[in-house]
Amino acid sequence: MSLEIKSRLWIEKDGQTLMGNGRVQLLTAIEATGSLSAAAKSISLSYKKAWRLLDEMNATAATPLVITSVGGKDGGGAQLTEAGTQIVAQFNHIRSECDKLLAQLSKQLPPA
Repeated sequence: MSLEIKSRLWIEKDGQTLMGNGRVQLLTAIEATGSLSAAAKSISLSYKKAWRLLDEMNATAATPLVITSVGGKDGGGAQLTEAGTQIVAQFNHIRSECDKLLAQLSKQLPPA
């Protein structure tokens, strides 16, 4: 059995969580579905929690990451802004680079 180093990654701004794996998952689901409600459902998250996370991300970021429109006869929606798309891409790149580094460092561990 080989040993592996694992970690959790998130980005903070002024002590507030801006981005992490779950938040990226939510933003990716919003991009795929065009709806906060559908995105929350697709990742087994309550609408209330999804709305809270989205509100926190938009408040913490320099510019909103998602814009929403109110439902009604024609339905509402949610869409990532350019800033939202960029931060998802940046986070995924950073996570990939961290995973590569941890895999390399895991090879240096003594056998278990």
